[in-house]
Amino acid sequence: MIRIGEKILGQGGPTYLIGEIGINHNGDLGLAKRLIDEAADAGFDAVKFQKRTPELCVPPEQRDVLRETPWGLITYQDYRYRVEFGQDEYAAIDAHCKSRDIHWFASCWDECALEFIEQFDPICYKVASASITDDGLMRGLNQTNRPIIMSTGMSTMDEIRKAVSHFDRDRLLIAHSTSCYPCKPELLNLRMIHTLRDEFQVPIGYSGHEVGLQTTLAAVALGARFVERHITLDRAMWGSDQAASVEPAGMKRLVRDIRIIDRALGDGIKQVYDEELAVRKKLRRVG
Repeated sequence: MIRIGEKILGQGGPTYLIGEIGINHNGDLGLAKRLIDEAADAGFDAVKFQKRTPELCVPPEQRDVLRETPWGLITYQDYRYRVEFGQDEYAAIDAHCKSRDIHWFASCWDECALEFIEQFDPICYKVASASITDDGLMRGLNQTNRPIIMSTGMSTMDEIRKAVSHFDRDRLLIAHSTSCYPCKPELLNLRMIHTLRDEFQVPIGYSGHEVGLQTTLAAVALGARFVERHITLDRAMWGSDQAASVEPAGMKRLVRDIRIIDRALGDGIKQVYDEELAVRKKLRRVG
């Protein structure tokens, strides 16, 4: 079991629910706060952002590629700067999350981004699937001595094993994921939750990019101890992650149904419940 803030993730505890805001705020702090509010109102435990240093994370061959955006036709490099929050925005996010009693953290895509987010004393960090082979970043994350959630989309088992080797197991959580946006059900491979759990013996969760809620609920039933889904105010909004995100009404349904599953899973110890005794007395013919 691993503690994130006051929450304990492991066998028997409630599923830890993460609303992935990512860059669905489109660089708008007001929109980010509205998403935080929707996640808090729905009952999520945390929201997650993404932090990049564009001059480090955008490959040279992509920097001058033009892209249609809400700000017109601009280069990909300029677009990355448009959607990045800085000191003032993250200070406001930190204060707003504290006022709403909801955790927040980020996936840091480079070591400068990690140094930046560390000043806010986050409860944990997320390793994005795209970063799993960045050994220097993995070592830097481990040196924070914070819980680490490592996503495994677009990765081979050997790449996952190497990434795991950088971390202390008593602070590591692994998220099964498939990096398709949105993801077809036949590509989700939810039984990987068992494969990862059996090999690494750490809490396993699920980071989903599918449309709909059914398969996320199935992941919890299969043993996911935490769940991450992208969230949005409207899936028709501009942005590459919006279509695979959950809108406010869906967020509330997701939390409601996962909490029911949490209660229904029980502890796996067979017992005769008091509520069964009258039926047992009435229907048992022998014994």
